[in-house]
Amino acid sequence: MSVVSQPDRPRGRGRKLSPSPVAALAMRAGVPLLRPEQVGSPDVEAALRAAAPDLGVVVAFGQFLPKRIRELPRLGYTINGHASLLPRWRGAAPIARAVLAGDVETGISVMRVEREMDAGPVAATVATPIGPEETAGELEERLARIAADALAAAVEEIAAGRSVWTPQPAQGVTLAPKLERDEACLDFAEPAAALARRVRAFAPKPGAFTTFRGEPLRLLRALAAPGPVDRAPGAVARGHDPLLRIATGDGWLVPLALQRAGGRALETDDFLRGCALEDGIVLGGDAATARLRP
Repeated sequence: MSVVSQPDRPRGRGRKLSPSPVAALAMRAGVPLLRPEQVGSPDVEAALRAAAPDLGVVVAFGQFLPKRIRELPRLGYTINGHASLLPRWRGAAPIARAVLAGDVETGISVMRVEREMDAGPVAATVATPIGPEETAGELEERLARIAADALAAAVEEIAAGRSVWTPQPAQGVTLAPKLERDEACLDFAEPAAALARRVRAFAPKPGAFTTFRGEPLRLLRALAAPGPVDRAPGAVARGHDPLLRIATGDGWLVPLALQRAGGRALETDDFLRGCALEDGIVLGGDAATARLRP
């Protein structure tokens, strides 16, 4: 058995060069570990052939697997735990895209890795509802646990010769491209429900954002509240319940956690103690050109 992970990368506040969590676990367990810049390089292929694997298992690896690598195991294929109910949300960001689209359900698909991204036949799916206030980060943690169990069960089925691989239907294919930072910008002309989904889809990182006095302002949690709006989109309303509302194209966006550039994430009441968001001030006037700081 061998583990293949990404090379060490700068991580954390100090940007210290560190192994991925998978690589760190493999080192603690004493499992042979490869950390290639290119998984298809000849030395990596030679090392994998020497390990003589029966099956390849990959999750969120982030590199293209050439045919000679994905078909190298004795069984002739590699499987993947993909975080969606395929063929919906093929691609790099299935979790955030599902939240952003307002999906009420997602799940894990155990599929065979082929040249076309996430298009291989599927052996098993596990569905799970998306909570009405669940963020992409929270959903990712849940799906990681579901994927671990689903992949373990799939490996048992493969070993027993009971696995059945079903081609994905041509209908219902949707793509989940990598999130772009500009997509995190909140346009308050949109309905509050869509804005709340955007906040959830980009939480905890990079965080959906607007601007306040020319500086980025992240919204890390927010709810949509119905009701008539008596001011322009982006205008702040201060009150006792809730403490803070933002006018939108349809209803109100109610921030629950905010973060100024360079500051800590704070609950709304704590945030307002140190930041004067006056009643009537309009957020996001220059949000289209603002950029979040790393």
